[in-house]
Amino acid sequence: MEPSKENCPACGAAVSPQDRFCEGCGRNLRVQRTPVGGPDAVAEPRCACGGDLDAEGFCVRCGRARPPARDRVEFVLPGLAGVSDRGRRRQRNEDSLAFGRVRARGAAAVVCDGVASSERAEQASQVAVDTALDVLLTAVQSGGDPEAATADAALAADAAVGRLARPGAEEVAPSCTFVSALVTEESATVGWVGDSRAYLVGETGAARLTTDDTWAAQLVAEGVLTEEEALTDRRAHVLSRWLGADSQLEAPQAVTFRVETPGLLVLCSDGLWNYLPEPEDLWAALPRGVPPVEVARELVEVALKAGGHDNVTVVVVQLRGGHGA
Repeated sequence: MEPSKENCPACGAAVSPQDRFCEGCGRNLRVQRTPVGGPDAVAEPRCACGGDLDAEGFCVRCGRARPPARDRVEFVLPGLAGVSDRGRRRQRNEDSLAFGRVRARGAAAVVCDGVASSERAEQASQVAVDTALDVLLTAVQSGGDPEAATADAALAADAAVGRLARPGAEEVAPSCTFVSALVTEESATVGWVGDSRAYLVGETGAARLTTDDTWAAQLVAEGVLTEEEALTDRRAHVLSRWLGADSQLEAPQAVTFRVETPGLLVLCSDGLWNYLPEPEDLWAALPRGVPPVEVARELVEVALKAGGHDNVTVVVVQLRGGHGA
């Protein structure tokens, strides 16, 4: 029997599952990831009518402007998927996502939400996810310590976002939140800075893995506010930690758990959890028995139907229970 054939995702040349590199273009076939630069890096170079686009993005044939590539983003890899949407009320999408996998070793994913009051928030979030994912995938390949890699990824992303700041404009320096996942055969490690969240979903329910780095959450922890009061408090989304030039970040928060049973790991921006604040809300909204991309699409749709007041981003990682991601 002939060995099964696949195709290189970069050049389309025929490859086998045993190949480490593509003979056609040299691509490392063991590593798959979303494109560096996000949706702008793979934006359609021509108008839907077939006409060319001028330097300002307008079609020379029909005159229409090319829709921003970030308005709706979908990426899919085996066992992982992500969807990001501008929402109903925002003028642009300042969320970013990135994820990848290393064959037979594991996977990593990152979601960052650009702080709207800062400059170039969408650039901040994209630089952060790309930088962090590089660190995490390197650790997956090399078998590095997941919690150390998570800390390194967050600090590298923080430094990269910090370099975007303009001298003398620290009060509006580009900044963003951060949540990541590194999944191997044995365990999953989640790290976070800010109020983007991670949830673990199993056969019988869901659990929240992160705690928000916000002033309201801090006041709840100190007993000043109740959970119910925090949801409506004006400080509910005022961040106490973030990535950026003025962050003074020392390390992300992190949690590691063993992956013993099949399930899903859901990373999201507050554009989703604003409408599904509790794990049981997320559990009730999840479609059953569908691929990760359908889960991500449905969760984004829930937020849009509920009002879509913010950008909404969801990444779903399939956990195979002792068999990696």
